[in-house]
Amino acid sequence: MGNSPLLFPLACEDAGRYAGLTMNDPFDYAPHPLCLAAVRQAMPMISRLMQDEGEGKMFGVLVVKKSGIEEPADNSQPYRYLVAYSGQIRGRSDWPGFVPAVFDYLQPDGYFKQHEAKISKLNQEIDRREQDGQRLSAVEALTLAKKEASARLNSWQRQMFEAREHRRAIRSAGTMTAEQEKALIRESQFMKAEYRRMKKQAARQIEALTMQLEQFDKPIREMKADRRQRSDELQQWLFSHFEMANGSGERRNLLDIFRETSLGRPPSGAGECCEPKLLQYAFLHGLQPLQMAMFWVGQSPKVEIRHSGRFYPACRGKCLPILRWMLQGATPSPKPAHAEDLPILYEDDDILVVNKPAGLLTIPGISEYYSVWSIMRSRYPDSDSPFIVHRLDQPTSGVLVVAKTRAAHRELQRQFMEREVQKQYVALLERGLDDLNTECLKAGRETTATISLPLYSDPLNRPYQSVDVERGKVAVTEYQVIGMTDGHTRVALWPKTGRTHQLRVHCAHADGLANPILGDMLYGSMEARRLFLHAESISFRHPRTGQPMTFSAPADF
Repeated sequence: MGNSPLLFPLACEDAGRYAGLTMNDPFDYAPHPLCLAAVRQAMPMISRLMQDEGEGKMFGVLVVKKSGIEEPADNSQPYRYLVAYSGQIRGRSDWPGFVPAVFDYLQPDGYFKQHEAKISKLNQEIDRREQDGQRLSAVEALTLAKKEASARLNSWQRQMFEAREHRRAIRSAGTMTAEQEKALIRESQFMKAEYRRMKKQAARQIEALTMQLEQFDKPIREMKADRRQRSDELQQWLFSHFEMANGSGERRNLLDIFRETSLGRPPSGAGECCEPKLLQYAFLHGLQPLQMAMFWVGQSPKVEIRHSGRFYPACRGKCLPILRWMLQGATPSPKPAHAEDLPILYEDDDILVVNKPAGLLTIPGISEYYSVWSIMRSRYPDSDSPFIVHRLDQPTSGVLVVAKTRAAHRELQRQFMEREVQKQYVALLERGLDDLNTECLKAGRETTATISLPLYSDPLNRPYQSVDVERGKVAVTEYQVIGMTDGHTRVALWPKTGRTHQLRVHCAHADGLANPILGDMLYGSMEARRLFLHAESISFRHPRTGQPMTFSAPADF
């Protein structure tokens, strides 16, 4: 095991106490001490690789041992670790010391590069033809003709309208002769006929100019269709060569793995994240995966919120189907549902209001069944209600309304959709007031202020949210600074929309409060015992009686 140049010995004190490790869930984890030790040892090598990079990169470590060998009870070092990065760095996926790509398609004279070069030539030819001077003149002539025709027809329609109103006024006067009536009819008929003639003339002119442009655009469309077919075929070829191994020694390519998903086919970049790279290398070299952790190194992208040195879960869009296959159920077992774990603030025949603790899911997750929903299903097995009306993130605590009947569920959902429900949160931010110099935070010191940052959910990287002006949905939060707690800014938050992770992103983003919520594993940079975000109160109307109701539960921080 020690002969591989990619397999590094893991120096860790008292290694024997970690005997019996099983693989963690890459989508929901806190980094194990062995992973933290591996990251510390790997950082000099990572820093050398990243010293010339302008933007950061996701890295991962995987702690392993030789399959079939038990860990000793003493303090000897049975563990090794692997290091990988997602995608490529400076066009390479094979930098020394790092686990290589599952399938290296970047060889200069290889099949992929050769066919990619042909597609690039097509792109260049398409660009050349689209920018050809004669074509651009034809486009300009057609655009101008359409504009002028529209202006002429609109002008004539206005004249027709004015003439029709004039005729109505004459007729209303009641002094019109038979000859005058005939003249008015002839005028109306003439103007309608002239409008039809103008439309036909414009249509003939536009058709002629369209045919001239078609001489340029038809071959361009054919080239684009050829490009699309070549790209699809190259993608199919590429994904068929990504053969993913699992712990049972089986293989499946990405086409087969994603065929059973809602996408139906692999997304671009599938199989190139560090998680499948690490597992693939382990399985092919007789290594047993024990613990995995992914972390960001370097500058944050402009749209996403990433902090150097911060650990992150695996992306769900690209990695979830792959890791399901590779891990084959090696994630933690479901927990039983215990109703006593869920404090109830109010209950009647229609609803419950509970105080969800931090760490409890609202609905069942990918690898964990234990949730508010499972507790409700266990407590009320005969109910036909979906129970869950709204959600709180797993690490968020606080007041949550549950519907016990289907009618109550429908009415409460309506109130949420029409934004009749009012919610207030309280949060501790990473830094104190003296460390802040953002206009947003200053605006909320004396009174309430507003953050409006549109949020976009990339389906390939859920649940991570980014601020995206073009593709994002409107997200609005009112807030107010209400003091300090143990050196951390304390804020009240009132979400006016209900986007996923809205409060967390609005606090963390540079155009928001620029101060992440303490303990935010996705958008923050400071570790803590929990996410310090709590749903403090909720106000709504009872789904059956219509009576206004407000329930509160103070935060335990």
